[in-house]
Amino acid sequence: MAVYTDISEGDLKHFLQQYDVGELTSYKGIAEGVENSNFLLHTTRDPLILTLYEKRVEKNDLPFFLGLMQHLSARGLSCPLPLPRRDGELLGELSGRPAALISFLEGMWLRKPEARHCREVGKALAQMHLAGEGFSIERPNALSLDGWRTLWAKAADRADEVEGGLQEEISSELDFLGRHWPNDLPAGVIHADLFQDNVFFLGDGLSGLIDFYFACNDLLAYDVSICLNAWCFEKDGAYNVTKGKALLEGYQSVRPLSDEELAALPVLARGSALRFFLTRLYDWLTTPAGALVVKKDPLEYLRKLRFHRQVGSVAEYGVAA
Repeated sequence: MAVYTDISEGDLKHFLQQYDVGELTSYKGIAEGVENSNFLLHTTRDPLILTLYEKRVEKNDLPFFLGLMQHLSARGLSCPLPLPRRDGELLGELSGRPAALISFLEGMWLRKPEARHCREVGKALAQMHLAGEGFSIERPNALSLDGWRTLWAKAADRADEVEGGLQEEISSELDFLGRHWPNDLPAGVIHADLFQDNVFFLGDGLSGLIDFYFACNDLLAYDVSICLNAWCFEKDGAYNVTKGKALLEGYQSVRPLSDEELAALPVLARGSALRFFLTRLYDWLTTPAGALVVKKDPLEYLRKLRFHRQVGSVAEYGVAA
């Protein structure tokens, strides 16, 4: 459920008077996403997305997110575009929340992606990395090593409630990643959350990327490892090397990975699996019963982490070393 703040029709119409978007004809909440309140608006001109930014999103980060979408769109990437108000500002306020109007992107996300779709995702991710060059605002990744340690400190005492032995296993994993995490690979703007529901397709063609609210500056190959985890495992937890090969080939057809980036993929994939395990674990332990947010199973990413721990060569991901 992704409508945390209700809006009235009267307040919405008043809000829209600040924009040159036509008259409101209908609106409804969108029940996907976990961070913000989202609404689909229909006007006498075009459909639009209205986003109300909830308390988990720092208001100071919004110029980065909205400016990044403008920058990427101007560089040719297909993504939603924030619409300016009549005074030129991208951000307004509605129902006591910062709010923005975003262009509507046609397409649907895939429930059962195949290798050909993974190839398109790889291409689009590389295109985003290249399009992000020159963006003037920087945002450090709050969910890298230091952020993982902070999350773990809040969850470690209760981790064995989820699975016995977790406290020792994850503490050891954090120690390993602290010693082996690369810091000299190519870096830039990354999406950091390019899961299936953040990629739209029309038929077999990728129509665009959405939801840049975890975007930040970090290692580009780390973003690739996030996609390997999000797109290339099956429901039973098995890694699909055909999908992995397609995703990596798609990426490298646009931006070839260096030998150093390829060699670092197993460590980066361990890190990205740990990142999503920890955020899911924290939410699993702290979200009260009856809350609107659907809790995601942290053990899914623990299984992925354990797979990456056993990888002996990058060839196991489907790419030549």
